Amino acid sequence: MATFVGAKADAIRAAVCRHERGVDALWAALVAVVDGLAAGVVAGWPQFVVLHALLVWRRRAPVTVFWAALASAVLIWAVAAPGVVYPVVVVLVALYTLARHRPWHHLWPAAVGVEGVWVTALAVNGVTWEEFAALTAFLAAGGLLGVTVRLRQAHVTQLRERARQLERERDQQVRMAASAERVRIAREMHDVVAHNLAVMVALADGGALAAPASPQRAAEALSAIAATGRRSLGEMHRLLGVLRDGEVTAELSPQPDLDQLDTLVEQVRAAGLPLTLTREGDPPELGEGAGLTIYRIVQEGLTNILKHAGPRATARVRLRFASGGADIEITDDGGGRRAAPALPGRGHGLSGMAERAAAYHGQVDFRPLAEAGWRVHVRLRLT
Repeated sequence: MATFVGAKADAIRAAVCRHERGVDALWAALVAVVDGLAAGVVAGWPQFVVLHALLVWRRRAPVTVFWAALASAVLIWAVAAPGVVYPVVVVLVALYTLARHRPWHHLWPAAVGVEGVWVTALAVNGVTWEEFAALTAFLAAGGLLGVTVRLRQAHVTQLRERARQLERERDQQVRMAASAERVRIAREMHDVVAHNLAVMVALADGGALAAPASPQRAAEALSAIAATGRRSLGEMHRLLGVLRDGEVTAELSPQPDLDQLDTLVEQVRAAGLPLTLTREGDPPELGEGAGLTIYRIVQEGLTNILKHAGPRATARVRLRFASGGADIEITDDGGGRRAAPALPGRGHGLSGMAERAAAYHGQVDFRPLAEAGWRVHVRLRLT
């Protein structure tokens, strides 16, 4: 309801701004009618019309209109009709408009000018002290009302600008969060797809080699390929589900962590890579993110071994927890074949590994071993 009322108020203000001259002319006519009914103007009507016509320009030129109205009022009192009251109303409306639309340094000279006219009227035209006090009170009320409305409008404008700024910041944060989420999903997709494809390729190569001598082993390799493919499809479905509107359950799917490392090791061994996993120390209390980071780093390291090491390579994973951190070391002997030179920045897998480690103030070191193979060492700060 409040939003609807605010929207209607904004629409009304916009319409008034678009037809400012017509609205001011309507107000000038209304003031003239009220003054005419109250004063019963018959004689001197030309100056009456001219004085009220000044109010048509009161918002576009408030300073000029005020001083013109005050000068006209003085002339009317001095020459045409000393006792009429309607100039007071026009001067007060002009003073209110001046206080409403212009800063303080325009208001003080105007107030002094009006008060000077009142004092002159008190001395020359026989205005009583009661009338002088009433005119001064009207002067103060008009000026104070204009200043109050101006300050309130400035405050409302400031609040609206702040709201727009907060909305822009919120939209920027949403875009940044969406970008970070896309990067996270891309990294997860790479880890899942690259690892499972590497396992499937290794299984297929092993099955092809074993098929002539052992059809049973070839059939087992095909079964393992099918199982790996189904597992890969399931993980991809979970990740892609995050991108679909309304699929809330995708975020609730369990993420792999330290408990799934043994399953990962068995999967790699089934692909034909002899692998040893060594654990040292007791892990601290890990959140889901830390466990997933360690799992993905080990997975990426083993994927690289499956893809690049020789066919007779062996691998070793050492996971050590100490001093609130985790040391992950993944090595292979290259299968008797020296590894080709590589840089840590090449490939999405290595850069993704570095990004995961950086989230825990970690360091990643990639380097070839002296004889053959590679060593990946990652240090994470978990507490």
